[in-house]
Amino acid sequence: MAGDNRKQLDHSWRVNAQAWARAVRERRIESRRLATDQAMVDAVLACRPARVLDLGCGEGWLGRALAKEGLAVLGVDASASLVELARAEGGEFQCLTYDQLQANPCQFGRFDLVVCNFSLLDEVLEPCLIALRQTLTEPGRLLIQTVHPWQARGREGYRDGWRQEDFAAFGGAFPAPMPWYFRTLASWSELLERSGYRIQRLREPAHPESGEPLSLLLEVTSAT
Repeated sequence: MAGDNRKQLDHSWRVNAQAWARAVRERRIESRRLATDQAMVDAVLACRPARVLDLGCGEGWLGRALAKEGLAVLGVDASASLVELARAEGGEFQCLTYDQLQANPCQFGRFDLVVCNFSLLDEVLEPCLIALRQTLTEPGRLLIQTVHPWQARGREGYRDGWRQEDFAAFGGAFPAPMPWYFRTLASWSELLERSGYRIQRLREPAHPESGEPLSLLLEVTSAT
């Protein structure tokens, strides 16, 4: 079942590339528009990195935003369609699966900061996270932004497991739903500890009016 979900996850990003790019570039996703995009940019700038790896870069919005701030950014994504869309807007992007990155973590050199912005969606993440430690300079940092576990728990309840995103709230025609793996806050903490990281800071970007958390943003460093 996990293998089938992973195949469907990979497929969804291939076929949904155009619809996703439109949703991001037209700012249709309310949570991103209200708080989470700026929260990630601010978190990156606060780390003062010289070189950034944007893992799961999608259509490249974050790389472009950081380049405007004078940072050197490499965006990596497993979807060739998304990488093509990103390159069309300018910037440095490579098509690479997470497995390919794990096999040779330093193939693009080393980075002061690795960013995973809503891009860690698979059930098995420990090998990837361990490999990313090799790409980091000392004292490098990893920034992970993900859905807020309490707010995103849905009808399935507050427990780990595969969920389904139909993109209905984003507008536009998305050809395929996307399976993704939900984790509780405790599970995120345990995963990072097993992968050799220590949480340095935890943020909860919130709705500017209601104060409801819109995402979870974790800043971590290697524990060794």
